[in-house]
Amino acid sequence: MRKGGSIADVHCPKCGAPAKYDIIRGSYQCGFCGSRVELSEAMAEKQGFREMQQEKIRSSSQRYQLMHAACSGCGAEIVFDENEAMSNCAFCGRALVRKNYTRSKDMPEMILPFRITREEAAGCLSEWCRKNSGKAEAKHLSAGIEGLQGFYLPYELIRGPVRSRVSRMDSSRVYTCGGYVDKVFVNASRQMDNLLLDGMEPFELEDLIPFNFAYAAGQRIKIRDADAKELRTRVDEEISNDYTPLVRKTLETKAVEVSTNTDSVLRMPVLLPVYYLQAGETAAAVNGQTGKVSVLAEKESHYYFLPWWLKALVAVLVFSAAAFGAFRLFGMDPGTSLVIIGCLAAFFLIVFLCAYSDTTHNKFRVEAGREVFTSSGGVLRRQGKELVREGKDLEKDVADPVFFETLDGKVRQVQLVFTSLPRTVKTAVKALVILFLPVIIALFLNGFDFQRLELGGSAVWFCIMVPVVPVYLLKFSVIERYERPLIYVISENGSRKRYRKKTDPKEIWEIVKMILKALFIPPACFAIWFGIICFLMCCYLTAVGFD
Repeated sequence: MRKGGSIADVHCPKCGAPAKYDIIRGSYQCGFCGSRVELSEAMAEKQGFREMQQEKIRSSSQRYQLMHAACSGCGAEIVFDENEAMSNCAFCGRALVRKNYTRSKDMPEMILPFRITREEAAGCLSEWCRKNSGKAEAKHLSAGIEGLQGFYLPYELIRGPVRSRVSRMDSSRVYTCGGYVDKVFVNASRQMDNLLLDGMEPFELEDLIPFNFAYAAGQRIKIRDADAKELRTRVDEEISNDYTPLVRKTLETKAVEVSTNTDSVLRMPVLLPVYYLQAGETAAAVNGQTGKVSVLAEKESHYYFLPWWLKALVAVLVFSAAAFGAFRLFGMDPGTSLVIIGCLAAFFLIVFLCAYSDTTHNKFRVEAGREVFTSSGGVLRRQGKELVREGKDLEKDVADPVFFETLDGKVRQVQLVFTSLPRTVKTAVKALVILFLPVIIALFLNGFDFQRLELGGSAVWFCIMVPVVPVYLLKFSVIERYERPLIYVISENGSRKRYRKKTDPKEIWEIVKMILKALFIPPACFAIWFGIICFLMCCYLTAVGFD
């Protein structure tokens, strides 16, 4: 016997209790008896339910004479009762043509009934307009608020495991992450803006019930018109968008690319209650269950991605301007400051071009999109004849993605760490050691006699290392860390352990052979030995001076 849960849950075939998905094991786990439910079993359960529900819809459709209107402008098709007259399309304003509607195969299998009336939804939108009276969108919506109409819109309910390929746009490294999405609804209408509808989500699934044509009487129903390929693309994109904020947090940048595969999710067609208003260049949607308002901005906003060479030039300008400001602050005259800045700019250019040279696959591009404004204040619930706001705003139930790496031939759940204080300190210490290596060796040679140190003996070394060390710091502390993250393996009990790649004797031998060739095979060995001798001379002169 089924032990609780909603109609959209996956249930255990042994005891009937709802089963939760285990990302690590890749199957559903019953919370009541502990049994596992494989993905194929979960898909079969929902397929059986869908076949029975479709048969009920076919039987129910014979008792109702429904009509639909096809818009000659935007192509929207809307189902309504035979006694209802419609003169204009709510999505583009054009005239509609009435036709018989008998295609029950286009109707969904589940429905979420309206909880709030049109007047109450208009009140929610008016409240948003009052709170945002300074926005142009609020003025236009306030003027046309009488045109707010309620619709059952076609969606697909998405629940199940997903896998994504993610990467930073300034890195060539690609990562795999997996997770579980729940209560995700994807719009199945071509005319509706996905961002606008996403803004008014989520919905509460507790009220979800099997569809019956009785709900169509007296209500406008938008017909699903997105084809299978388009809908699949929307599903993948919406899950990717839901995961993007979490991936950005892990990869420590907004410039990420997320590509999601949703082959293993459960997809069920549903109708959701929405109040919609188009007002000029803006539009508004009100959640017909929770009362949340979503408003589409009139103007587009832009986000710029810079190519590697432009990043280097911008960095040169910033550092040069900062250096010039510092020189002027300490009283240096403008002419002398500009001469010095000119020399430093050439140095900075070499440093940043070298540092960003590994990100040459980055291209200049601009992403444009409209911002979506949403309301807040809690969920509307009916108490008697009145609506009251209760609790906090609902949030999409998107589980944190779990990253996977193939380690020693086995796929393991891992945690990626790019920036850490020990790693930063270690890089800085290495840079200082490289810069002052002749001085450090000289101190060992003269018994740590600082008075005998002659820094002039390391002048050649400093001339070489002063431009090299900044490149090293920028490349390894800022860029290379994103190519080589610290990897922590996560065990089933939640504990983590740092993964260190096992040393391959063959790799060590290859390194040794490379060093031996460099030291003893001419003509390259002559240059290397000359460099070693010069370095040792620098150390000696720094230790004892030129006397």
